[in-house]
Amino acid sequence: MKRTLPLSRLDDDEFRRLTGVLPPTFKAMLRILRKAHRRKKSAGGAPNALSVRKMLLLTLEYLREYRTQFHIAVAYGVGERTAGRTIRWVEDTLVRDGTFSLPGRKELLKSDTDIEVVLIDATESPVQRPKKNSADTTRGRRSGTR
Repeated sequence: MKRTLPLSRLDDDEFRRLTGVLPPTFKAMLRILRKAHRRKKSAGGAPNALSVRKMLLLTLEYLREYRTQFHIAVAYGVGERTAGRTIRWVEDTLVRDGTFSLPGRKELLKSDTDIEVVLIDATESPVQRPKKNSADTTRGRRSGTR
């Protein structure tokens, strides 16, 4: 069994080093997610395998360390698809709330302030690829080959 240090015992700098955010920011994110989770829960469906706090930690770990969703899923004891859905739900919920949204491109271009930080979104996205099937492929002429 893996033993971990409770997050409450970490000072603010250690907490930020671990999660990428300060404790007050983490608590604000958690409030938004819990509120959205209560609304989602009242709509019905199967209960989540993870608490809202663990969902946020899973997402922050993914964004901070950029480990694969498979590795994070194994660490949290859930399936890879569950990890992906969790990350997507947390990100979408926080962006939809507006508290943690970045200004749009037009807004940045209008302002006269210098941009000091550039943020690049390099998250995993599911991609649909066509299945390889001999019936779907077009065969070329073979007269030129020996």
